Amino acid sequence: MKILYIVTRAIRGGVQIHLLDILRGYQGKLELILVTGQEGFLTEKARELGVKVYVLPTLVRPIHPLKDIQALGQVLKLIRQEKPDLIHTHSAKSGLVGRLAGQIAKVPVVHTDHGWAFTAPLPWQWKMVSIPSEWLAAHWCSKIITVSEYELEIGLRYKIAPPSKLVKIYCGVPDTVRRANPGKADEVNIAMVARFDPQKNHILLLQALSEIKLPFRLLLVGDGSTRSQVEDAASKLNLVERVEFLGSRDDIDEILSKVHIFVLATHWESFGIVSVEAMRAMLPVVGSDVGGVSEVVVEGETGFLVPSGDVIAMRDRLAQLIADPQLRIKMGKAGRKRYEENFTIEQMLDRILEVYQAVLANRPMGKSIKN
Repeated sequence: MKILYIVTRAIRGGVQIHLLDILRGYQGKLELILVTGQEGFLTEKARELGVKVYVLPTLVRPIHPLKDIQALGQVLKLIRQEKPDLIHTHSAKSGLVGRLAGQIAKVPVVHTDHGWAFTAPLPWQWKMVSIPSEWLAAHWCSKIITVSEYELEIGLRYKIAPPSKLVKIYCGVPDTVRRANPGKADEVNIAMVARFDPQKNHILLLQALSEIKLPFRLLLVGDGSTRSQVEDAASKLNLVERVEFLGSRDDIDEILSKVHIFVLATHWESFGIVSVEAMRAMLPVVGSDVGGVSEVVVEGETGFLVPSGDVIAMRDRLAQLIADPQLRIKMGKAGRKRYEENFTIEQMLDRILEVYQAVLANRPMGKSIKN
């Protein structure tokens, strides 16, 4: 089975890490091709796996009619050249281009929605375009995978596609031998792994921690456009000595094994895969109660959910965990069990492969371009 994967950006982000896990999981089992709009983290890692990579600079994230038409033509050319059995698109823009190309080429397409574009806080002009675009693109694919029940329900509410075309598959992550010891600490280490991006709420986390007198250290892993603002906020809140900016890192599992609490402070989130990584490491998780985060974190069992933007609730839950090592241990063990039961990489790969096989077994796509 030859699969052509299409994604717009190659940055180190949740979508790209998810796709990289898919490529690793199917390596040697399927023939894999990656198409993306830029060089970066994903293309580098994919080449290390031996995956054939094509970079199309015209495949850009913003709406750009000329480049979008060029990207469509280039993707069609690649389909003719590579003759894939199936196309799997990720994210909104590549989903539109890839699904239209598949429709024209008569090659079946599976699309993964990582968060409907029209639900994000974007300009109204984009929302006016994105809803009808998703309606239309849904006709150009065989299945749409959502990464959470939350996103699936939105798809149904907006009638993006019929229930038979939508399927929920949670993002799984590969296991690791590294585990945290959340109960053992003289100074509690807290970590947040996330891009520095307007979507994330690093500043709320800093504000919450600035009111906690118990000993702690905060590790912020990631990079991005808002990092300088967060660094300024840490300085203004007198947290410079207690916050460490680690930048973009490859050794997330090792970092998580050395901390005691994980936090995901965010304005919106379709799933929150980093919370799964934290539970894999046996860490309690404090997460903003938005999107699909509540499908990962079980309130009061594997961690705490706090209302988005609520500094006081974030402060109180963090202070509670900092002060109670036994609670950290209890929640960490429950999180590990939940990971094993719901979020392993094997479960995810098996379900995605089932979708591929079902689509290829029932492909009323007409004459294929490769015939």
